[in-house]
Amino acid sequence: MKKTESYESALQELKIIVSDIENDSVSVDELTKKVKRASELIKFCKNILTKTETEVNSALDDMIDLNEEKED
Repeated sequence: MKKTESYESALQELKIIVSDIENDSVSVDELTKKVKRASELIKFCKNILTKTETEVNSALDDMIDLNEEKED
């Protein structure tokens, strides 16, 4: 399987896979491969979103801490 480089590229590839499956343009032989790849892409995207959420929350916490220090 090819390496995914970014959230955007993974999401784009996932959209293509879903569209192909919805439009019945995937043979039965290809379906297993497509579903496995979709699963990998979903896991990749979920990991990026979780990491981003953690980083954003950390940054927001830092901003709150700085604001509280100014008020003291």
